[in-house]
Amino acid sequence: MELKLDIINAFTDTQFKGNPAAVVITDTPLAVGLMQNIASQNNLSETAFLCPATAQQPGLPTAADYTIRWFSPVCEIDFCGHASLASAFVVFSREPQRTRLSLYADAVGVFEITRPDPTSDPKQKQFEMMFPNRMPHQLATVPEALAAGLSLPPSEVWQNTQAYFAIYEDEQQIYALTQQPTVIAQLAPLDVVATAPGTDYDFVSRYFWPSNGSDEDPVTGSIHTGLAPFWSQRLNQACLHAYQASARGGQLNCRVTPQKVYIRGAAVHYLTGTISV
Repeated sequence: MELKLDIINAFTDTQFKGNPAAVVITDTPLAVGLMQNIASQNNLSETAFLCPATAQQPGLPTAADYTIRWFSPVCEIDFCGHASLASAFVVFSREPQRTRLSLYADAVGVFEITRPDPTSDPKQKQFEMMFPNRMPHQLATVPEALAAGLSLPPSEVWQNTQAYFAIYEDEQQIYALTQQPTVIAQLAPLDVVATAPGTDYDFVSRYFWPSNGSDEDPVTGSIHTGLAPFWSQRLNQACLHAYQASARGGQLNCRVTPQKVYIRGAAVHYLTGTISV
């Protein structure tokens, strides 16, 4: 069996920046073991697997065009923003007249991705994703592994269903921060995001996930469903420009409502190939 694969750099308009994701679209669902093997072989933060919703079992929302599942090199991931953006890039490139894409994932439900400008041509690579608002809550005590695993103590710690939020007062602390991956991994299944207000951006962040993927993720769309509401409340503004300060780096534009977080970003095509399995 041969499968088409695309690799897209998400949350960037520059080649070799942002976060690369692989996208595989099939007519019928693949076996879980095969999807995991492909993702492990790709060795990217995530590989997204899309399948028409009509090919899935009865009971899935009819509003969805495709179901989507995300796999890191080590496990299936509940929710991934940058691979969703990469998937939209591929679908919109193959169907240039489409302006709206509806996806379904168990942990997120149905979510939409649109072209900001319905009249844009196929070269327009900016897309807006609509996700649930996953505002974190503040913790009274700092988890021991978090305190021991980060080189600088945070001023506050918050948490949502995905990660611990280590809050810092200055963006230079984010750039200088180091982690001990074996210690941070003890916080599984939760990951760790470190964040601070920015100078050129409203806020900056870095994302550590040694138990679920790799030591540090280049750009993490999903965590901005928690970061954007936090900084929206802290800065008293609904629209924010964010930067994830990894070695590759990536930019995200966020808009916060009480129920939803809208995340917009660019993407760049890197590779199209064929998988033989």
